[in-house]
Amino acid sequence: MRNDTALGLQEARGPWARLLRFVLYTVLFAVFAGPLLALMIGAFTPTVDPTQFTLFPDRLSLDNLERAIDRNVLDYLLNSFLVVGGGLALQVLVSVFAGYALARKRFRGSAVVLVLILATMMLPEEVLAVPLSVLLADLPVLHISLVGSLAGMIVPVAAWGFSILVMTEFMKEIPTELEESARLDGAGEFRVFWQVVLPLCRPALGVIGIFGFTMIWDQYMLPLLVATDPAQYTLPLALRSLRSDDQVGIGVLLVGAFLAMLPSVLAFLALQRSFIRGLTSGAVKG
Repeated sequence: MRNDTALGLQEARGPWARLLRFVLYTVLFAVFAGPLLALMIGAFTPTVDPTQFTLFPDRLSLDNLERAIDRNVLDYLLNSFLVVGGGLALQVLVSVFAGYALARKRFRGSAVVLVLILATMMLPEEVLAVPLSVLLADLPVLHISLVGSLAGMIVPVAAWGFSILVMTEFMKEIPTELEESARLDGAGEFRVFWQVVLPLCRPALGVIGIFGFTMIWDQYMLPLLVATDPAQYTLPLALRSLRSDDQVGIGVLLVGAFLAMLPSVLAFLALQRSFIRGLTSGAVKG
């Protein structure tokens, strides 16, 4: 039986082929997982000299973690979780409803709306910094300020062009016959959306969940514009502040960096099946 590789070539057999695959997998593991392992080991290695870093320490210790807790790193971590939790929930909600309207409804100007959504993805954060800070200081209509609050970090990420486009393109591929059958059975608009369309979008939800989590978690410019007190810092912003403090050792920074990286890894592991299924669905449909 012939086994083909992803490139359509016949898979090589024999001891040399197995050795080559072992070497290749080892190199890939070192490249992708090596930095995470090195960061984890460094965070729990009792050393204050970065030149003494080693992958095989004599002993592990929680001293760096204790010093990081004294520097309020856990408070910054909690702020990051609050921001990413609220922001991602709103982002997914906006994306599924906007995607449903753009994909399943026909209205004049829908193409213009898609172009405008795509245009928002082409503007760098530095260009949006000044107008965003003005809007957050005085929200239109409501005339309230979100500066100095976690809400100011959540509201701007509630809508993201990438997530809306992913949901729109995925929902376009759902057969309209399913909706028509549900309506013939007496289902209303919301029931069709909730019980027919949305369950079929789980792969797309996994994709926007992972990318949305990473985008919000890694935000630096937005917390920098909104936070007016160190107690409001998220972890990425706090790491920059801790780095500029001469009293903070390298161990505390490594702990903070490890805590900043770990949630993104866990989020991918939790949603990887939906993520891969979503990419596969897009490849098959495209």
